[in-house]
Amino acid sequence: MTAANTIPELFDGAVAASPDKDWLLWEDERFTYAQAAERIGSVAAALADAGIGKGDLVLATARNDPAYLFTWLAVARLSAIFVPVNPTSTPQELAGLAGQVKPRLVVTDTGSAHAFEGQALLDVGELAAAPQAAAPPAAAEPGDPVVLIPTSGTTGRSKLVTQTHRAYAWAGEGFPYWMGLDADDRLMTSLPLFHINAPAYSILGSVGARGSVVLLSRFSASGFLDAARRYGATEFNAIGAMLEILMAQPERPDDADNPLRRCYTGPSPARERQLEIERRFGLEIICGYGLSESPYALIWPHDTRPYGTLGTVRQHPTLGTVNEARVVEDGHDVPDGEVGELWLRNPTLMLGYWGMPEETAAVLQDGWLRTGDLVRREPGELYTFVARRKEVIRRRGENLAPAEVEAALAEHPDVAEAAVVGVPSALTEEEVKAFVVPRPGSEPAPRELRDFAAERLTRFKVPRYLELVDELPHTPTGRVAKHQLPAGLTGDEWDGEEQR
Repeated sequence: MTAANTIPELFDGAVAASPDKDWLLWEDERFTYAQAAERIGSVAAALADAGIGKGDLVLATARNDPAYLFTWLAVARLSAIFVPVNPTSTPQELAGLAGQVKPRLVVTDTGSAHAFEGQALLDVGELAAAPQAAAPPAAAEPGDPVVLIPTSGTTGRSKLVTQTHRAYAWAGEGFPYWMGLDADDRLMTSLPLFHINAPAYSILGSVGARGSVVLLSRFSASGFLDAARRYGATEFNAIGAMLEILMAQPERPDDADNPLRRCYTGPSPARERQLEIERRFGLEIICGYGLSESPYALIWPHDTRPYGTLGTVRQHPTLGTVNEARVVEDGHDVPDGEVGELWLRNPTLMLGYWGMPEETAAVLQDGWLRTGDLVRREPGELYTFVARRKEVIRRRGENLAPAEVEAALAEHPDVAEAAVVGVPSALTEEEVKAFVVPRPGSEPAPRELRDFAAERLTRFKVPRYLELVDELPHTPTGRVAKHQLPAGLTGDEWDGEEQR
């Protein structure tokens, strides 16, 4: 078996092998591989009639439903470039990103259309209902850009990871191999289509396995196990605090009575906590590490349980060794057991950050990706996560840039300066805390500041904690010295969750 090097090649292979097999399950709808291919082809034809071709940017408010999924796969068939954005973003955020990428077309719905004044628009529902038409010939090449993935804020200049067909196709082939999945598996995802996890691992992973995928419109902890039972799901991916949120649900005697057998997550929970989760839900957790800049990173080796680690370097199921890793500090590889930055080299690395040559050059060096994450290599080529070198805060499975939150707070007339940091969360990952310096003579209420930020930012970016301070520490060059701020909670902050 040779590797599929483009998304259409991967999908067409599955259609040829299993045309009548149920592929996509969503609410009460089911699409076989052949039916999905027909819809994708019709959407691709409609997009081509709208003038979309190779290299054109198509921005979409990518809700979790078949219309947006088929649009993405149609854009890929045309070798155009999909720019999926969070549909819950504020109009200001959506307009900011559209202004940054200047798409040839925006695909959206009535809930978001008002944010794209002056843009060429297509309604996603009308696009999905396009009359049946023959699909244009697939135009994609392996190294063509296929997706721009926003990695943080969108009111300013967001970093947009430019990923290729090869990266997504290889992820689709690799994921079932790494996880031990086959054509009998049903992968269930509630993760968003505007990230890399759901499209590359769950959607295309199901295609690579010749299996099925269950697409949920959103994550609901109270209904998650019932959804797995309803659809016969056998695998799901968890990011952020999903597992802890599921564990926080009232325990029921039938929690383990479900068809789920595998879960992929990372970083690894503590050993005893992982075993506790597995016992309660009757499944096996496989841990790993991936990122938008490279879906080929680390995962637990087959038939091993290296608790607390991220595993070893991921490889391709048929091509063998395609991926390398280093642990580097001060430009030199460090010995096993010492901490350094994880560097990766493989054919699925991003092309760069769209329109940001300096930021790209800072992380792509001589064919290696500097991940910005600190790890320690253990015996057996296992890697353990230590910390993030990046300033980006990871909250509830989302990345956010502190500078964007600071800019939103600074718009308040009573705010002189703000500094935003991540603080530990009981649900793993981090919560967002803002240190705010009021303008002289002003005493803004924390709730007022939080509400002000909420009008300008997506919900997950809004600080949970706010602390009013007289001044912030600064470096000699005038930058806020965040390393001098408290690393955790001080007891002086206002907690927005407690005040609800």
